[in-house]
Amino acid sequence: MDITEHELADPWEGLLVAPAHGRDVGVLVLAGSSGRIERERARILAQQGVTALTIRWFAGPGQSPGICEVPLETFTSAVDVLQRGGARRIGILGVSKGAEAALLTAVHDSRVDIVVALSPTSRVWCNVGPGRDGGHHPYRSSWTWQGRPLPFVPMDDSWTSPEPDGGPVAIRSWYELSERTFAHLLPPAEIPVEAARADLLLIAGGDDAMWPSLPFAEQLAQRRRSAGATVRLIARADAGHRPRLPGESPASASPHFQYGGTPEADALLGKAAWPHILDAFADGSPPVLTS
Repeated sequence: MDITEHELADPWEGLLVAPAHGRDVGVLVLAGSSGRIERERARILAQQGVTALTIRWFAGPGQSPGICEVPLETFTSAVDVLQRGGARRIGILGVSKGAEAALLTAVHDSRVDIVVALSPTSRVWCNVGPGRDGGHHPYRSSWTWQGRPLPFVPMDDSWTSPEPDGGPVAIRSWYELSERTFAHLLPPAEIPVEAARADLLLIAGGDDAMWPSLPFAEQLAQRRRSAGATVRLIARADAGHRPRLPGESPASASPHFQYGGTPEADALLGKAAWPHILDAFADGSPPVLTS
């Protein structure tokens, strides 16, 4: 399918990729804690007939240098762009911290029709990196809405890595320890997905070494079901933090972090989720499946 691309510089850096003949579906594509512009993922989605907008949501010009008190209006303004471009069905696809942002945006913006959350969390966590003041500590919320920080769970800095010094670190146990330490802060920090009008598709691997995304996804799904709201969970026990969609390049190894899973398992989880993603973003016409 022919696509067109437009580089964006205002109000944030980004890339808008659209099918040449248009479609009524617009999807905001969000990276995780890299905050990068997800060019390959946006192009793959556009080739399936949806307009894909991917943005740098922190560490860009005029933005917080870290994931610290990032305004959710960053994402609602992206919804504005998709709507102005003619999208009548709005989706957000995010991974990890991008999934956290996607879920929260849907809670606060009723224009969002579908969220696809890969390796999600069920609650708001503290900042990752510095805020505008350059400070990492004390911990602050990752997000704000209408100028107010959202309730969050901090990290327990008594945690020590079980990995040998110098090697990539699995930090899942840090999040699990922090949940136990700050159990009294969990309820106000829960993401109230039951209040979102959007449909919800969750994708998670049981071998995630970054944070417990499958238990988080199960918590989100239970919250939705208890409220009688729609939800679908696609999981694979041996997949890690970085599911790969069909056509995407394998994720590169990190010198800093262990992500869990294997390239094969991560690709199989993405392959299993792919038809559900296309169905979620469909506007009433059959999805265009291409190899």
